[in-house]
Amino acid sequence: MSDDGRIVVDDLTKVFRGNVRAVDRLSFTVEPGSVTGFLGPNGAGKTTTLRMVLGLVRPTNGRATIGGQVYRHLPNPTAAVGAALESSSFHPARTARNHLRILCTVGGIPVARADEVLDLVGLRDSAKRKVRGYSLGMRQRLALAAALLGDPRVLVLDEPANGLDPDGIRWLRGLLRHLADQGRTVLVSSHQLNEVQEIADRVVILNHGRLVQSGSIDELTAGSDSVIVRSPNLAALHTALTGQAIQVEPLDATGLRIRGLSAPQVGNLAFTAGVELHELSSQRFDLEELFFALTSEQTPNPQGVPA
Repeated sequence: MSDDGRIVVDDLTKVFRGNVRAVDRLSFTVEPGSVTGFLGPNGAGKTTTLRMVLGLVRPTNGRATIGGQVYRHLPNPTAAVGAALESSSFHPARTARNHLRILCTVGGIPVARADEVLDLVGLRDSAKRKVRGYSLGMRQRLALAAALLGDPRVLVLDEPANGLDPDGIRWLRGLLRHLADQGRTVLVSSHQLNEVQEIADRVVILNHGRLVQSGSIDELTAGSDSVIVRSPNLAALHTALTGQAIQVEPLDATGLRIRGLSAPQVGNLAFTAGVELHELSSQRFDLEELFFALTSEQTPNPQGVPA
């Protein structure tokens, strides 16, 4: 594996039996030192894509590489890539510690690493409990611990926040940010758009197996923040705004949405013109709004594409 740890998906296509096109000529890159959110509605092709990246599904066309190599050619995949695609692949009668120790033995990893990752994911006090008694959130933490066993440069995680309580989500956010800051490549599939916006440097948005949009969140939402203003005299406010390079959208009889000026700038113009304001607030164009705006424009696929 090359040192960069970059994931490159190049013209990737997967057609299942019955001519079901799950992924359609998909291309994107996940850079080291960053968290990339992999987003899309149910059935968009996210999980199928991740499984092709990890060599679990053979592409119909195209290829996915990690550090310049397809997964099956990695000399030590456990040390190169950590993956958590589901949180249920545990023997219910084993303890978390024994589960991880078995994985260490299979992967040629010192068994002491099991306790290290249990501590890292907050399961040290539950290490001797049998997995059958774990909550979904605890199973998610155990799956992440297993992914971290080989101290991998690349992490591929499918819905890692499922089942986590608010404290757990905050913990996960901090952990993934820490791992990315160490220079690791982190690719995270998630339905929790607000959480992705909090942590991701970049997003890749997929729908019906096709790429809809990719880039940094700042790039994708640039110029889309707005100011909400309400006044009993909108005509005078319009006059005060005349000559400004802005977009003005009526909300109702007393309200406007303004793009191109900050709230303080709008407030100063209104004050100078003597216009009474009943509301002046900033509204950030968030990832959820962007996601639904992009995916709602796509034509539904009638074939029932797998996730």
